[in-house]
Amino acid sequence: MSKTPVKAALERLESEGFITVSPQQGIVVRQLAVHEIADQYEIRSVLESYVLRTIAGRLRPDQSAQVRENLEAQARIQGSEDVPRAVELDAAFHTQFVDFLGNGEILRVFVQLRDRMQRVVTQVFRLSPARIESSYQEHTAIAAAVMEGQADRAAELIIKHLDLGKRLILSPRG
Repeated sequence: MSKTPVKAALERLESEGFITVSPQQGIVVRQLAVHEIADQYEIRSVLESYVLRTIAGRLRPDQSAQVRENLEAQARIQGSEDVPRAVELDAAFHTQFVDFLGNGEILRVFVQLRDRMQRVVTQVFRLSPARIESSYQEHTAIAAAVMEGQADRAAELIIKHLDLGKRLILSPRG
């Protein structure tokens, strides 16, 4: 492989905040600072509450089935403390609604944001294994509100859900 695609990939990873390139240290995977984590959760709250308000009551039968399948998969891992699978299902749960909206730019921004937060969500589930179960319960309520067309309720629930995740990571003992 030539150096050009590798250099382009590293530049992109650096511009997206995943790595830092330093002449002294080389390439270092960057940890998000506390204020960056708070900012990321804030952006997600605004974005996801908008998405849920917009799609509430408008899911096609195949989309509702997809939501139910995700929730069933989440139910199957309850009590297992399978953090990698929980993180995967959590990401899929949130992403599916953004995908249902059908706005490619919002999806692109959301996926980039989700990818940046993957380690944060993993850390939340590792610090608080019970969060896997409570997250599933919250997802169930969010999904019900969306499918029942309760737009404001769905938005309120997603904001509370994300706020709890933020609080658990920013003050895990609090």
